[in-house]
Amino acid sequence: MTSQSSPPRRSATRSREVVVLSVLLVVAVVIIGMLLLRPPAQQAAAPAQPGATQQAGSRPATPSSPTTQGKVTDTARRIPGDPLALGKVDAPVVMIEYADYACPFCAKFALETQPELVKKYVDASVLRIEWHDLVIFGDKSQRAAQAARAAGAQGRFWQFHHALFAASPTSGHPDLTDDRLLGFARTAGVRDLAAFQKAMTSSAVEEAVGRETQVARQLGATSTPVFVINGTPVVGAQPAEVFTQVIDQAAAAAQQG
Repeated sequence: MTSQSSPPRRSATRSREVVVLSVLLVVAVVIIGMLLLRPPAQQAAAPAQPGATQQAGSRPATPSSPTTQGKVTDTARRIPGDPLALGKVDAPVVMIEYADYACPFCAKFALETQPELVKKYVDASVLRIEWHDLVIFGDKSQRAAQAARAAGAQGRFWQFHHALFAASPTSGHPDLTDDRLLGFARTAGVRDLAAFQKAMTSSAVEEAVGRETQVARQLGATSTPVFVINGTPVVGAQPAEVFTQVIDQAAAAAQQG
């Protein structure tokens, strides 16, 4: 005898399948809608908010980190004859570098990227580069910053700057003892080493480093290096192409008035 219940069961099964497919379709539509309505991921970030501090030995921003966003206060000194600056005082673009002498990424920028920017922009009177101290890694960083300024008092800041970074390890932090700092001064061609040592330990130089570090922290910079190019922040030792793009945009904006 043929069962009379099979067609209803098949019909019920098909009904359940239709319901399940309908539910899945609704869920898919909802998910797609949420994805379409979600704002794009941030491509950039300004310096970290004040109050957060980078611990000694922690990893600063790297080329894979967010790069630029918005505007921050322009703290360029633009002082004629500034020993901590490269380029003309009236250059249309000023790049401020907040950095620490114990930072390996600051060394990477100084040795690899800065020479390219000097050749392309500083030598063409488009860009001025200003070094601003941001002490992150404690007493050794503070002492190195003071030593660099002491070398700058004898017109050898950038030579000292290069000598120190050229001797830095590619990872970790350099051993910046007073003897090593004196050695960098010799390499940089500082003539009066007694005056160098006196200036390096002076309260005036110590306070100058402290003031710039405080300004940097007030802007929200708590890792190194951080750059500000005509008010636009660039975080980390980014590839040269990142700096080129921001500098070109700043130069075009300055030309338009």
